[in-house]
Amino acid sequence: MTSVPLTPAARPRTPLALYALTAGAFGIGTTEFVIMGLLQQVADDLHVSIARAGLLISGYALGVFFGAPLLTLASGRMPRKAVLLVLMAIFTLGNLACALAPNYALLMAARIVTSLAHGTFFGVGAVVATGLVPADRRASAISTMFTGLTVATLLGVPAGAWIGLHFGWRASFGAVTAVGVVATAVVALLVPRSRGDETPAELRRELAVVTRPSVLLGLLMTVFGFAGVFTVYTYIQPILTEVAGFAKSAVSPILLVFGVGMIVGNVAGGRLADRRLTQALLATLLALAVVLALTGLAMHSRPAMVLFVGLLGVAAFATVSPLQLWVLHKAEGAQSLASSLNIGAFNLGNALGAWLGGVVIEHGPGLGGVAWVAALVTLVGLLMAWWGIRMEGGRTERLAVKPCTAGEA
Repeated sequence: MTSVPLTPAARPRTPLALYALTAGAFGIGTTEFVIMGLLQQVADDLHVSIARAGLLISGYALGVFFGAPLLTLASGRMPRKAVLLVLMAIFTLGNLACALAPNYALLMAARIVTSLAHGTFFGVGAVVATGLVPADRRASAISTMFTGLTVATLLGVPAGAWIGLHFGWRASFGAVTAVGVVATAVVALLVPRSRGDETPAELRRELAVVTRPSVLLGLLMTVFGFAGVFTVYTYIQPILTEVAGFAKSAVSPILLVFGVGMIVGNVAGGRLADRRLTQALLATLLALAVVLALTGLAMHSRPAMVLFVGLLGVAAFATVSPLQLWVLHKAEGAQSLASSLNIGAFNLGNALGAWLGGVVIEHGPGLGGVAWVAALVTLVGLLMAWWGIRMEGGRTERLAVKPCTAGEA
């Protein structure tokens, strides 16, 4: 890359190494969410209940929550390319183990092993991405990498559901394993060598910052605010087929509607957070709670259910930028660790939602009541946000940090 300043028209193309990171993000995003379109097949094949199959999402999410900070700290002094390759190897072998798992217990273990690569890959990958481009393109580089998660939700999950319907759920994990092999190869070939530069003193300062009450409250907003999404989305396949009356073949295209809504919500939430953070935080959480509640009314109408699956995608991912930006603002001086912890908080919310939905199905009103409970959970997050804003005196400060994309959840 030349050191001569370039005009906008003469700027270099996006480095191929950045697309290697995007490929890894796509694979990781697909393996996290693909199970939601396969719950019934997994439950039937392994002779477990739908609720117990839903715990496979909780197990993965908890693995991300605990694994991300631990692996990030443990690998802090390793060359970043080596870290990425180790993580992609864990991801690939974990998915292969999922495809071959003979029973529920081993499938759960394989899901947890696979999840360990998730948070650290995005944390380290973001640092690598910013080093591949000039300073004025770093935010765009991060956004490009996280596009992999967006595309995973839009295309990878519906594709996985289609493969599972026609070839069995194991074939879906086999396909993700193949993605992992390709992604590992392109990372090895295209990503340049680099080393981490964190010091123990910096880490101590970051730990002091992220234990501030305002930061911890922000993490709780994320957990409860987003948990409502997965209380419903985890069980979207049986809701669509058993309550709304869709054929199993309709699940994949309906998940595509969710993916389109996710993209719309992600853009809208980022723009709102850029302008007025506190209003965006309250408005998006309130909108999510309302959409979840109305989804409970829409379940018995097929057209209405398709509409509200799309609206759920919009409302869910509109909350991501405000929630992430709030934590980054309150953790000024330790934004890297805070961002990693908030990704873990999103996943803890995913685990809580999947578990709670299972409880409602097995011990409560069943699939038809899942959306109502989900709305109440998100309202808890909304109340925490309201309380946090009152603690701050209702200030709405413009931040010097660009909102994160949906892929960072």
